Amino acid sequence: MAEDPDRWRYGYDLCTQVGLKAGSMYPILIRLADRELLETSWEAEWVPGRPARHLYRLTTAGREYAAAVVEERAAMEVVAREPGAARGAALPGATPRPAPGATGRRRRQPRWEGA
Repeated sequence: MAEDPDRWRYGYDLCTQVGLKAGSMYPILIRLADRELLETSWEAEWVPGRPARHLYRLTTAGREYAAAVVEERAAMEVVAREPGAARGAALPGATPRPAPGATGRRRRQPRWEGA
Protein backbone atom coordinates (compact mmCIF):
# COMPACT_ATOMS: atom_id res chain seq x y z
CA MET A 1 0.00 0.00 0.00
CA ALA A 2 2.88 2.35 0.76
CA GLU A 3 4.15 2.26 -2.84
CA ASP A 4 0.85 3.79 -4.09
CA PRO A 5 -0.93 5.24 -1.03
CA ASP A 6 -3.65 7.09 -2.97
CA ARG A 7 -4.93 3.91 -4.64
CA TRP A 8 -7.91 2.15 -3.09
CA ARG A 9 -7.24 -1.58 -2.61
CA TYR A 10 -9.53 -4.54 -2.03
CA GLY A 11 -8.82 -6.77 0.94
CA TYR A 12 -8.45 -9.79 -1.35
CA ASP A 13 -5.78 -7.98 -3.41
CA LEU A 14 -3.86 -7.22 -0.23
CA CYS A 15 -4.14 -10.86 0.91
CA THR A 16 -2.68 -11.99 -2.41
CA GLN A 17 0.13 -9.42 -2.37
CA VAL A 18 1.19 -10.10 1.23
CA GLY A 19 0.53 -13.85 1.21
CA LEU A 20 -1.86 -13.92 4.17
CA LYS A 21 -5.20 -15.66 4.37
CA ALA A 22 -8.34 -13.57 4.83
CA GLY A 23 -8.75 -14.78 8.42
CA SER A 24 -5.42 -13.14 9.27
CA MET A 25 -5.57 -10.09 6.98
CA TYR A 26 -9.01 -8.67 7.78
CA PRO A 27 -8.44 -8.38 11.56
CA ILE A 28 -5.18 -6.54 10.77
CA LEU A 29 -7.01 -4.18 8.39
CA ILE A 30 -9.68 -3.53 11.03
CA ARG A 31 -7.04 -2.71 13.67
CA LEU A 32 -5.20 -0.37 11.30
CA ALA A 33 -8.48 1.39 10.47
CA ASP A 34 -9.33 1.68 14.19
CA ARG A 35 -5.94 3.36 14.73
CA GLU A 36 -6.73 5.72 11.83
CA LEU A 37 -3.82 4.45 9.73
CA LEU A 38 -6.22 3.19 7.02
CA GLU A 39 -9.17 4.86 5.38
CA THR A 40 -12.04 2.55 4.45
CA SER A 41 -14.87 2.79 1.96
CA TRP A 42 -17.43 0.60 0.25
CA GLU A 43 -17.23 -0.10 -3.46
CA ALA A 44 -19.24 2.51 -5.39
CA GLU A 45 -20.31 0.31 -8.31
CA TRP A 46 -22.87 -2.38 -7.64
CA VAL A 47 -22.26 -5.59 -9.55
CA PRO A 48 -25.27 -7.96 -9.77
CA GLY A 49 -24.71 -11.28 -8.04
CA ARG A 50 -21.80 -10.08 -5.92
CA PRO A 51 -21.80 -8.29 -2.56
CA ALA A 52 -20.21 -4.86 -2.32
CA ARG A 53 -16.51 -4.98 -1.46
CA HIS A 54 -14.67 -2.98 1.16
CA LEU A 55 -11.79 -0.77 -0.02
CA TYR A 56 -8.72 0.39 1.90
CA ARG A 57 -5.99 3.02 1.51
CA LEU A 58 -3.47 4.68 3.78
CA THR A 59 -4.37 7.88 5.62
CA THR A 60 -1.82 10.66 6.04
CA ALA A 61 -0.91 9.21 9.46
CA GLY A 62 -0.61 5.76 7.85
CA ARG A 63 1.75 7.10 5.19
CA GLU A 64 3.91 8.77 7.84
CA TYR A 65 4.00 5.60 9.93
CA ALA A 66 4.87 3.42 6.90
CA ALA A 67 7.67 5.84 5.93
CA ALA A 68 9.05 5.76 9.49
CA VAL A 69 9.03 1.95 9.53
CA VAL A 70 10.84 1.78 6.17
CA GLU A 71 13.41 4.30 7.42
CA GLU A 72 13.94 2.33 10.65
CA ARG A 73 14.42 -0.93 8.76
CA ALA A 74 16.91 0.68 6.40
CA ALA A 75 18.90 2.01 9.37
CA MET A 76 18.83 -1.42 11.01
CA GLU A 77 20.15 -3.02 7.81
CA VAL A 78 23.06 -0.57 7.74
CA VAL A 79 23.91 -1.37 11.38
CA ALA A 80 23.57 -5.11 10.71
CA ARG A 81 26.08 -4.87 7.83
CA GLU A 82 28.74 -3.35 10.07
CA PRO A 83 31.54 -5.73 11.06
CA GLY A 84 30.89 -7.41 14.40
CA ALA A 85 27.18 -6.49 14.44
CA ALA A 86 24.96 -9.01 16.18
CA ARG A 87 22.18 -10.47 14.08
CA GLY A 88 18.76 -9.14 15.00
CA ALA A 89 20.18 -6.47 17.28
CA ALA A 90 18.28 -3.22 17.53
CA LEU A 91 19.78 0.15 16.80
CA PRO A 92 21.89 1.49 19.67
CA GLY A 93 19.62 3.48 21.97
CA ALA A 94 16.50 2.57 19.98
CA THR A 95 13.35 1.63 21.83
CA PRO A 96 10.47 -0.14 20.12
CA ARG A 97 7.50 2.13 19.61
CA PRO A 98 3.90 1.04 19.27
CA ALA A 99 1.79 2.03 16.31
CA PRO A 100 -0.28 5.20 16.74
CA GLY A 101 -3.40 4.43 18.73
CA ALA A 102 -1.95 1.26 20.26
CA THR A 103 -2.06 1.12 24.03
CA GLY A 104 0.78 -1.33 24.34
CA ARG A 105 -1.40 -3.61 26.43
CA ARG A 106 -3.13 -6.74 25.28
CA ARG A 107 -6.88 -6.88 25.67
CA ARG A 108 -8.09 -9.33 28.23
CA GLN A 109 -10.19 -12.16 26.95
CA PRO A 110 -13.53 -12.56 28.73
CA ARG A 111 -13.77 -15.59 30.97
CA TRP A 112 -16.57 -18.04 30.50
CA GLU A 113 -18.99 -18.05 33.39
CA GLY A 114 -18.83 -21.21 35.45
CA ALA A 115 -15.60 -22.47 33.86
